[in-house]
Amino acid sequence: MNLIDAVIFDMDGVLIDSEPFWRQAEVAALQRVGVPINDDLARLTTGLRTDEVVEYWWARHPWTGPTRQEVGAEITRELIALVREQGTAMPGAIETVDAVISMGYPVAIASSSAGEVIAAVVARLDIADRFHVLQSAEHEPYGKPHPAVYIEAARRLDASPSRCVAIEDSPNGVIAAKAAKMRCIAVPDHAIADDRRFLAADAHLTSLEQFNQDAFSGWIAEWFA
Repeated sequence: MNLIDAVIFDMDGVLIDSEPFWRQAEVAALQRVGVPINDDLARLTTGLRTDEVVEYWWARHPWTGPTRQEVGAEITRELIALVREQGTAMPGAIETVDAVISMGYPVAIASSSAGEVIAAVVARLDIADRFHVLQSAEHEPYGKPHPAVYIEAARRLDASPSRCVAIEDSPNGVIAAKAAKMRCIAVPDHAIADDRRFLAADAHLTSLEQFNQDAFSGWIAEWFA
């Protein structure tokens, strides 16, 4: 009998190397409306929904002209174009998904990205058939760090959130997973790996290339026995 019900993967920065694309799209769209943003500042909103990113910057540097919804849509369009043209899997990501599946665990994606972005990513990586659930926070009241997207992914898997393991790369994602009462493995972007919020995670890897079935089984035994 499995000790856990499912493993739920964040998408951006965990499965696909898309965080640079997000920052590129955000910087381009927001600079066009006068927001003094650069690549480093764009990291401040890693893991948030697009609408929340736009609200974050509008609150600090309100602009005239395009609406916030129009700016958000522009970010999404540019991001999807980059994914379709250049998207690549994170090192070890596909192998980790396959390893977890081979251990008998259902897998899902729980992402702050819109459904159309998730669809573009799984198509680019040709991984849609591996996942039981593709869950976007798009229609939740709040995105990460709110736990709603993880709770809904677990519900759709017919899984108890407290018997799920999440894999995350952002502080907001770790907070969301822990707030959903899940165990969480953090795989931080090296540029933000010293963020103290990662301390809330139950285990840490520098890359999914380090993922090991024996170690994972040991963590599960420790966490859920």
